[in-house]
Amino acid sequence: MTVALAIRQHAADYLKLPTTPIVVKKAMCAILPCRTGQLGSVLWQCDGCQRQHWVGRSCGNRHCPTCGAEKIHAWRLRHQQQRLLGVTYYMVTFTMPRQLAVVLRDHQRAGYTCLMQASAKALCAVARMTRSLKDGELGLTSVLHTWGRDPLVYHPHVHMIVPGGVVVRDRCRRPIAWKNAPANFLVNHRVLLKVYKAKLADALRHEGLYDRIDAVAWTKKFVVDIKPVGDGNAAVDYLAPYVHRMAISDHRVRSVTDTSVTYLHKPTGSDTVKTRTVDGLAFVKGLAQHVLPRGFRKVRNYGHLSSNSSIEREHLKMLVWQSLGWVYWLASAHGAQPTEIPPLPKLRCGKCGGCMKVKAICKLPLDARLGDAGGWLVSLSGQRINLWRDDHTPPRNSPPHRGQGNRCAPMSEKQRRDTTLKDKGSCQGSVRRKLLTQKRDVEKEL
Repeated sequence: MTVALAIRQHAADYLKLPTTPIVVKKAMCAILPCRTGQLGSVLWQCDGCQRQHWVGRSCGNRHCPTCGAEKIHAWRLRHQQQRLLGVTYYMVTFTMPRQLAVVLRDHQRAGYTCLMQASAKALCAVARMTRSLKDGELGLTSVLHTWGRDPLVYHPHVHMIVPGGVVVRDRCRRPIAWKNAPANFLVNHRVLLKVYKAKLADALRHEGLYDRIDAVAWTKKFVVDIKPVGDGNAAVDYLAPYVHRMAISDHRVRSVTDTSVTYLHKPTGSDTVKTRTVDGLAFVKGLAQHVLPRGFRKVRNYGHLSSNSSIEREHLKMLVWQSLGWVYWLASAHGAQPTEIPPLPKLRCGKCGGCMKVKAICKLPLDARLGDAGGWLVSLSGQRINLWRDDHTPPRNSPPHRGQGNRCAPMSEKQRRDTTLKDKGSCQGSVRRKLLTQKRDVEKEL
């Protein structure tokens, strides 16, 4: 049972509604044919038994629960090996009451931007007022979540990974030192909560959304949580699966019927896993509210971790190591050296366990009746591979041979040679670029 199966079963009625946003329709239409062969297929060949396997191409949509494994691994690798500084990290969470969340759901792009910017500005402002972090620049990574433990409940909030310290600059804005925060203390919780509410109200007022919110909402409970998380690896592992995936994964879907969907969830305040059965249309609507606007960045860096910061990563690490006295300790190889994250496991053959390699890529739909893709394929080496059967019977809905009027007749050797020479003389550069692009797409899908 998969999320895509539930969407195929129950999304038809929801997509026909006139109130369905265009961005939701595009996301659903991308998830529906994912890994089914309708988007094309990839031909894999085993090094051991030389057996060939067909695998449907993935959609690559960031809301697809099936795609994104390679992107999640790359995000975790980039943060754990390049961004983590070796100091104590803090997980800071900002939430809002339901009355404000309803307004954000109707105005997602402006509302999410207000939430992320207000929380980041509030934390940086309070850090500048804190005595232990005064006269320094804080850095943080902010990740937007729109769901809680139950994927069908709309709960927008922000998680931040914050290193426990600031960068001290001179009058010319050049980094000169690193100042550590006290043990198990970043900023004052009550002060941060008040500043966060004020910053959020100002941001919503600037976007014209403040008047749409009921005045009672500002008297409700706002939650700001600050927890130390050690060296930050656990926090990165926790946030990585939510960066490039949707609210629910495939292993949590237990059954899909003609009228309902059953999935697993943990109620708030409990660690017991329970099952919940909802109507199929309600399940699709619950997933649709987590689809982000087009081009919206749900992961943002602020302070000295931002992309436009003048501090280089290696220089920042050197300042941290100097403040902690690690320079000679790490250089002597007596200290704990940084460990590399193991790469993703390679695709193995289900028959002999050998390594699989990409043989060819096909953009035509996979023919389920014949078990192959009709037409011509382009291999990674640039060779054109004919997938007609030995009796030259073409698959269904397959295009005719190039240069042949009869679609059932194969191309002769002279016609194939003339076509190859013509393509090589006119489109050699474009074909090479196209092959490289296809190779990169396959590597991302793996």
